[in-house]
Amino acid sequence: MDSRIILTESEMPKQWYNLAADLPNPLLPPLGPDGKPVSPDMLTPIFPMGLIEQEVSSKRWIDIPEEIQSILHTWRPSPLHRAFALEKALGTPAKIFYKNESLSPAGSHKPNTAVAQAWYNKKEGVKRMTTETGAGQWGSALAFACSLVGLECKVFMVRISFDQKPFRKMMMQAWGAQCVASPSTETKAGRDVLANSPDGPGSLGIAISEAVEAAVTDPSKSTKYGLGSVLNHVMLHQTIIGLETKKQLEKVGIKKPDVIIACTGGGSNFAGLAFPFVHDKINGAQIEIIPVEPTSCPSLTKGPFAYDLGDFSGMTPLLAMHTLGHNFVPPPIHAGGLRYHGMAPLVSQTVVEGLCTPRAIHQVECYDAAVKFARTEGIIVAPETSHAVAAVIQEAKKAKEEGKEKVIVFNLSGHGLMDLKGYEAFFAGKLVDYAMPEADIKKNLEAIKGFPKAEIRKTGKW
Repeated sequence: MDSRIILTESEMPKQWYNLAADLPNPLLPPLGPDGKPVSPDMLTPIFPMGLIEQEVSSKRWIDIPEEIQSILHTWRPSPLHRAFALEKALGTPAKIFYKNESLSPAGSHKPNTAVAQAWYNKKEGVKRMTTETGAGQWGSALAFACSLVGLECKVFMVRISFDQKPFRKMMMQAWGAQCVASPSTETKAGRDVLANSPDGPGSLGIAISEAVEAAVTDPSKSTKYGLGSVLNHVMLHQTIIGLETKKQLEKVGIKKPDVIIACTGGGSNFAGLAFPFVHDKINGAQIEIIPVEPTSCPSLTKGPFAYDLGDFSGMTPLLAMHTLGHNFVPPPIHAGGLRYHGMAPLVSQTVVEGLCTPRAIHQVECYDAAVKFARTEGIIVAPETSHAVAAVIQEAKKAKEEGKEKVIVFNLSGHGLMDLKGYEAFFAGKLVDYAMPEADIKKNLEAIKGFPKAEIRKTGKW
């Protein structure tokens, strides 16, 4: 079997897959401050109508415009690799494959939706976009996409990552974007946080508040907001990953994988790989699908399924999702992209339904796995991706113990060449494991007690 499975440009999927069309139970609707469902027109101050239509769509397949396809061809289709060296090092009978999303210009999976979002905004006459970013992968991806279509871009970057990852800022600047540490003095949301916690590390929830505020308060009405994860249209754009992967597995005679793995922060790279296979599982395929998160930010494994705000200040609708509470300020672990308080509603519903089985792993085990991967497969993965690698190694060892030749596929969501300070801390023995205490989670969830209750809808089939 070849170590790299390649698709031609003509074989790249021409449509995105919308899991919302196939869920056994429909998603609970987003709610406004009055507790009533949010209508599509209420989202127009934030998003262009083309993306709003995708957000609420129940169509299974949505065409990818040719102009977006053309830009995606800059790096897509991405290769699927067989991890022969890692398999040998582990002595496992499992076949391990990884979808290499680190080869995009921004070094991660994020441009798959950044390009689409920038294109739809440009099409509708938007002049600039604002956004937030944790580790900087999303911010740099949107900066890249805006530069290609001719939009201005402003990024509010979580302060701890702003300080830890200076090269991400430089990437954004190289693509013409402005990068601001969050919380900042540029918005009311930021100033309010600074007044209470001037030296705090920041959070994605706070940065989202600032980015949304900056968009909706623009007097020219020519600024829109872009989100790199969580929302349905973002999950949709990322499914090109899993759709390509299915074609690539078929090329080497694999009808279905046994295990699908990806890290989860807000849910986008996990959804991108997993959702096309969730479709197969809904239709009878026996596949274990594992979203992996840090023990320090365990929204799926410890957070309740509840209605909560998507941001710190209440500028976003209430979403039905697994959450640690919108006031949650995470510890400054190095996997900055996995420090969001909530999980995408679509991903959350797959967990509620039992279609996916989440797992939390400590960061020291993750870095140990990342180093093993680097010393076998050669790629230095992002701290976020290291969580997927750690789960892969767990599953490969399990296959060895069981003597089963399983097919394990994971999403290599990004490289870690801009995140080497985390590796430096690991090699120096300075990284420590941290599990979010139950008492802290309970305290933080006090803020959502007055919100509407989220109904648990599941068939009990999985």
